[in-house]
Amino acid sequence: MNNLSSSARLGLIKLAIFALLLLPFGRLAMVAAVNTDFGPDFVEYVQRWTGTWTLTILLLTLTISPLRAKTRWHWLARLRRMFGLFTFFYAVLHFVSFIGLDHQFEINDIAKDIFKRPYVTLGFAAFVILIPLALTSNQFAVRRLGGRRWQELHRSIYLAGILGCLHYFWLAEGTALLWPVAYSLVLAHLLSWRIKERKRKAIPVPPTPAAKPLRFFKQKPD
Repeated sequence: MNNLSSSARLGLIKLAIFALLLLPFGRLAMVAAVNTDFGPDFVEYVQRWTGTWTLTILLLTLTISPLRAKTRWHWLARLRRMFGLFTFFYAVLHFVSFIGLDHQFEINDIAKDIFKRPYVTLGFAAFVILIPLALTSNQFAVRRLGGRRWQELHRSIYLAGILGCLHYFWLAEGTALLWPVAYSLVLAHLLSWRIKERKRKAIPVPPTPAAKPLRFFKQKPD
């Protein structure tokens, strides 16, 4: 490993993380292969599994910036896009399980659920926010939008996280509330760090006054 270049090491790290992030999907595929009848229990399992992993990977995505700032491992920033796209990947699976397995792609039933059940409304709103973030996760979009506008757009991932936590809260009952509470506390900590970081960068640093030359002897008048 020591003989590898930095780019080769980063490539291996990316490959390992890619494989790890695919494991939840592999687990889901194995369960689907066994439960071929797709009963109501299986539908609930798929929705909870994909929803939980969407929120988990979203929080991991938000963890990259503070971890990079603390460790000075600047290469971590190059992993953010992959984490963000996997967040969207599991969000798509979650949404497809809702409109396909739960509602058999019946548009009227889907629309009725979205507008009449608040927790579905929150989850759908979070999914809609993630769509432009996934579509602009490329260098072409950064050049097209400009760095500042692109950053402002991608900060909306925090709003998607808040809506996702509220969606999770609404579904949980009894002792199951511990998990949405834990997710919400992590998100609150990450959001607090982001706010403090923005305030720190917004404070202008006063210019250092030019040092006056030292005079060891009094200047004689002409």
